Amino acid sequence: MYPPIDTAAVERAARILSEGGPVAIPTETVYGLAADADNRDAVLKTFAVKGRPTNHPLIVHIAGPEALSAWACVVPEEARLLAKAFWPGPLTMVLPKSERCGGFVTGGQASVALRCPSHPWIQALLKRFAGSTFKGLTAPSANTFGKISPTCAAHVAEDLGVKPEGSLDMILDGGRCEVGVESTIINLSGERPEILRHGAVTRAMLEAVLGRPVPDAGSDAPRASGRLKSHYAPGTPVTLFSAKDIAALAAGNDKVAVMATADVLDACKKAFGNRIVLELVMSREEADWQHSLYENLHRLDKSGAARLLIEQPPQTPEWAAVNDRLGRAAAAKDA
Repeated sequence: MYPPIDTAAVERAARILSEGGPVAIPTETVYGLAADADNRDAVLKTFAVKGRPTNHPLIVHIAGPEALSAWACVVPEEARLLAKAFWPGPLTMVLPKSERCGGFVTGGQASVALRCPSHPWIQALLKRFAGSTFKGLTAPSANTFGKISPTCAAHVAEDLGVKPEGSLDMILDGGRCEVGVESTIINLSGERPEILRHGAVTRAMLEAVLGRPVPDAGSDAPRASGRLKSHYAPGTPVTLFSAKDIAALAAGNDKVAVMATADVLDACKKAFGNRIVLELVMSREEADWQHSLYENLHRLDKSGAARLLIEQPPQTPEWAAVNDRLGRAAAAKDA
């Protein structure tokens, strides 16, 4: 449940964004680092704040489907169907970009990623900001590039901070994010729909609306947010494991933090003893993992452990988003 909308704070955020300042904003997925998508200098400032490569494309957040044609030069019927089914919500659609959309947003590509978020605070902000020209906001996750995404205002404050000590002009605090992982991204700019990033809108949900298969994207797909091998990563090394791995992992003397289901965690406690500095018990429900994943990664990373051990979830379609984020969190940092 989100807190009541602070209209004065939303008004202040809209004013800062109109003046080209960086503002962290809440969405239902994660907190984003917002900038006026028409303002090249403002958008480039967010790249600098995050330390994000400028060829890494951004998502333009819009107030509703009525803005699609302002940012995309081609809007296929499939995009209309998906917008009707999932917007506002955690689905991003990649479409051929309009002339309005600058290369500083798209990473120089001919396509643009568009999303209409459902969080009531950003809905209020976008409706206030958009005006008659359907203005939009770029909003990559409000964290240093490659690190764990923020799901509450405190995560943003700890990482990027507010001026003068930090980098931001404002953090619009709309409470804890409901979904907890970034949006699903579907590419509709090519010959067939394909998934660029998994999220809360699953493959089965997309296929039910479109009435056709929606495979994962191939190597020739547009670049998109969150597809680097190492991403969403704690500073502490992450190891994904199953119950059969516990004995081997317990060799050595280093302190560990563990996130696992109850029975696996019990086995870890027997093997590691007092070397476990933090233990997080997880349910067997995918929605619970997704909702609390980044919050728990933040907690594990602050534990002082030398290694973070996370039980590998089931390798089934409904767990695709969680497994995607965990795989990138555990990848080598130079990947």
